[in-house]
Amino acid sequence: MSVPDHRASADAVRIPGGEYLVGSDAHYTEEAPRRRVQVDEFWVDRFTVTNREYAEFVAATRYVTVAERPLDPEDFPDAPKENLVPGSMVFTGTSGPVDLRHLNQWWTWTPGASWHKPLGPGSSLRRLADHPVVHVACEDAEAYCAWAGARLPTEAEWEVAARGGLDGTTYTWGDEPETADEALANYWHGDFPWRAEPGYGRTSSVGSYPPNGYGLHDMAGNVWEWTSDWYAVQRPADPADEVHGCCVPSPEPSAEASLDPAQPQFKIPRRVVKGGSFLCADTYCLRYRPAARRPQPVDTGMSHIGFRCVRPGRL
Repeated sequence: MSVPDHRASADAVRIPGGEYLVGSDAHYTEEAPRRRVQVDEFWVDRFTVTNREYAEFVAATRYVTVAERPLDPEDFPDAPKENLVPGSMVFTGTSGPVDLRHLNQWWTWTPGASWHKPLGPGSSLRRLADHPVVHVACEDAEAYCAWAGARLPTEAEWEVAARGGLDGTTYTWGDEPETADEALANYWHGDFPWRAEPGYGRTSSVGSYPPNGYGLHDMAGNVWEWTSDWYAVQRPADPADEVHGCCVPSPEPSAEASLDPAQPQFKIPRRVVKGGSFLCADTYCLRYRPAARRPQPVDTGMSHIGFRCVRPGRL
């Protein structure tokens, strides 16, 4: 089945090749060092992939996502037997204030949860067709991209696109945080994780908030987005290295190096996700910023992770 080439269309934006400032020395340690990288020209979709679009892909290919497949007990040696069934991680707001050091108070493994049943059995995509697809593992996102004649962005490409032409700013819109009389991104407004202000605390339709300088929507908040890069902790910058992508992560990014040293029993590689989500609260997770980055196991979709496609600048 042929699919449209979105380059040079209203659905995608050309990002010029060049040297760009990425990273941050002022926020979380995994974002450092601030450095310059070289990026080739590419095209990036204005919006994250929606439930409507993912449904078209599934209908055309009969693809089954990771969250819908049986689990192999050998991959989860310490997991309770009742959890070894298809499902995904669902955000469940707490009934009141909780200790924010324990995220298992608001994340629940939910059997039956998947991209088309986002809250588990009995839920559906009613009124969510134009919301970003979630509960997609990395290979689910890559499968869609391949079908669409595209790929996932690298971490550098994603961050360059997110900055919207602004060099090194804190947010996608500049250096100053959102004020009370403006709504610039879908991140947590209210008391996390139990009391969100009206209109927040969940995903929103793509394009509900103003675009950045490149015309891209939701590069801050709404859902985290998969990239193609393996996760690695960045090494400190060498004072003699100033430009040209010199500050390479150490160890060299690889599936093996991306494994979580705190959980050696789980041999699941991790990719970088970017952009923050509707769950990013200033008091807990100030990560709805271009430089923000987190590791995500490649086999694990969640109710706040989606993706968007990129394509090469030239054939």
